[in-house]
Amino acid sequence: MRYGRVAGRRDDSDALPRIGWGARVRSAAAPLSVPAYRLHFTARLLSWTGSAVAPIGLAFAVLHIEDGAGGLGLVLAAGMVPQILLLLVGGVVADRLARARVMVWSNVVCFAAEGLAALLLYADVARVWHLAAMSAGCGAASAFFTPAASGVVVEVVPQEMRHAANALLKIGQNTVKVGGPALGGVLVAVAGPAWVIGWDALTFAAAAVLCAKIKLAPSRVKMRAGFVTDLREGWRDFWSRTWLWIMVVQGSVIVPMWLVGYQLLGPVYGQRFLGGSGPWGLVVSGFTGGLIAGAALALMWKPRRIGLVVCFGTGFMALPLAMMALDLPVLVLIGVTAVAGTGLAVSMTTWASLVQERIPKDRLSRTTSYSTLGQLLPVPLGYLAAGPAAELLGVRAVLAVAAVVIAAAATSPLLIRQIRELSRAVTDESVDSELTSVARAPR
Repeated sequence: MRYGRVAGRRDDSDALPRIGWGARVRSAAAPLSVPAYRLHFTARLLSWTGSAVAPIGLAFAVLHIEDGAGGLGLVLAAGMVPQILLLLVGGVVADRLARARVMVWSNVVCFAAEGLAALLLYADVARVWHLAAMSAGCGAASAFFTPAASGVVVEVVPQEMRHAANALLKIGQNTVKVGGPALGGVLVAVAGPAWVIGWDALTFAAAAVLCAKIKLAPSRVKMRAGFVTDLREGWRDFWSRTWLWIMVVQGSVIVPMWLVGYQLLGPVYGQRFLGGSGPWGLVVSGFTGGLIAGAALALMWKPRRIGLVVCFGTGFMALPLAMMALDLPVLVLIGVTAVAGTGLAVSMTTWASLVQERIPKDRLSRTTSYSTLGQLLPVPLGYLAAGPAAELLGVRAVLAVAAVVIAAAATSPLLIRQIRELSRAVTDESVDSELTSVARAPR
């Protein structure tokens, strides 16, 4: 399909057909017609139902054993440190081995760790170090699971369906998050933390069974180079893509600022300025609702100017922190938090599709691991610095600084032409493929 041009104008008789909303909906659901993707989607959804309630169970389990925040901080740190240390190893392994197999064993490790912790809690013999060991085991497994899962979508879904596939995963993940914390609180009150963590263990087991059924094409590139050579090759590939590392640097600033402002200081702000956990819970619900809305928007909309969408989408995350710093009414805070969630979901979905489009699949997991590591490394430092900074300057002052930093980091890459012009590939052939996928989608 080609355009005819007369005096620089498009020939309307040869114009591309407009895709209606009905066709867009069928196209959005098209990835679910791929059996391997259905297994992947269902496995992730099951696992997320456990992960949505597990943090509440874990927190109250630790507080039951040792009253105070010190033990919980130790358990949370124990989960993050192995993930940071092993991410690069996980990326190499996911590129070397069948990614579905890596996902299976990652889920099995989490099932074993959480299952044992649930038994210890049920017997009332658990100690904080037991839960820290469980958290460390799951963190290590996550370092292998995350790069593998990011590459599976590329292997099982045709390129024209990948944007929709990523959006569907985000919708599933964010939908589960809506009721997860509240449900977790009820389950802890009714049944106790052991049963909540036990449920999470069972979801890992079910996900492992489903992942074992995913059949990948045997056309994977088998690498014979050494492990260190693979790491170096992944780094060279990552560093050679200027657009990629610039945006990772952006994320390495925005992610810790957001986590410090929203996750760490947000509840403190809610307690001191909003009147308690109730109003802050509404703010969190607004953010989760925005995440769902953004994923739904990304499912129906495939923006071409990825650089602009990602930068402005992440820039919206400065709004809730700025509103808290200004001590505006809670209804305003809920609204801007929903906007931030929408922008974040759209930017994450479009960014994932671009990375999958531009990175060769035999190097995708390693590249993803370098990207994730770059954004996670500053987070522990941010957590450590936030408390003293809030004591010295005040909570609202730290929130104001975080908002300014996020806004500056989000928009700064747009000064670079390569980022402003960062776009997904749109060719006549890709449009033909999209129309074909619409025609073949379930009706």
